[in-house]
Amino acid sequence: MKNLLAFLCALLLAACASTGEGASQGPVAKQRHFLWKVSDGDSHVWILGSIHFADSSFYPFSSEISNAFDESEELAVEINIADDSVAATVTKNSLEKGMLPQGKRLNEVLPIALWNSLDSLCTVWNFPSMALMNMRPWLAAMTLSSIAIQRSGIDPAYGIDAVLLDSAALRGMPIVGLETAEEQVSALADTSEGDTLGIYYLENTLKEISNLDSMVTQMSRAWKTGDDSLMVQVLNSGKKAEPSARDSLFEQESDRRIYAERNQKMAQGIGQFIKEKRKVFVVVGTAHLVLDENNVIELLRREGFKVERY
Repeated sequence: MKNLLAFLCALLLAACASTGEGASQGPVAKQRHFLWKVSDGDSHVWILGSIHFADSSFYPFSSEISNAFDESEELAVEINIADDSVAATVTKNSLEKGMLPQGKRLNEVLPIALWNSLDSLCTVWNFPSMALMNMRPWLAAMTLSSIAIQRSGIDPAYGIDAVLLDSAALRGMPIVGLETAEEQVSALADTSEGDTLGIYYLENTLKEISNLDSMVTQMSRAWKTGDDSLMVQVLNSGKKAEPSARDSLFEQESDRRIYAERNQKMAQGIGQFIKEKRKVFVVVGTAHLVLDENNVIELLRREGFKVERY
């Protein structure tokens, strides 16, 4: 499912974000990074792939990343989770689009087997499933994802984008959002009468939760070593080898909303930074930079920009 769980969590925690200071533990071994320099001849920006949840072992950053950040004058992120107004908008939009119509209950909307799986997980976690009862399936998936991530021991305060937001604030760097809070919520929100895509999100989230520890370990290793193949393998770990026609349709729709449309907008914004000769350090989820042939890096390359990997 291309790490839907991480996107769900990043979106939910933007509503209650509290970023922490960058850690000063032992350095990561010097390797290739998910860091690109994109230029048009006389102007360039830096683009770094983020993991939205991490731990202290990711820090300090390598000299390549630190130097690129230090030479930049602005920080561009997906949405500015450190901005209280952005967090408030995420909360407002999530609640407006994430609650079931009056009189409907989650256990009535979901297939019985899926509800039983959700209820069993809540019992194991000692979390009341009744707290999810008025939520649409997509918002219930977000809530469970957030709990799962925090139970795993990794922390949004150590996320790459969160740490860079802290550093930018200390330096007084302007912070630019590539998307609006409304756009991020809309990418995931399923408000259709049957909640079919939201049910699909929830099914896949429950599957990913069962493999979360392995996913976290592998994704951390991939990011620290700049291992593209391992990163893509982890991001695609929820995909079925032979999906049903139903799953294929939902996968295509999910990819369109979460990746294809957003990648296009991110690439347009980054291209504009270069044309305006702005010295911007861009940090977005790594999936937007390495998945599929229409990722942000490939879109920029097709526009004629020079792309270098560090």
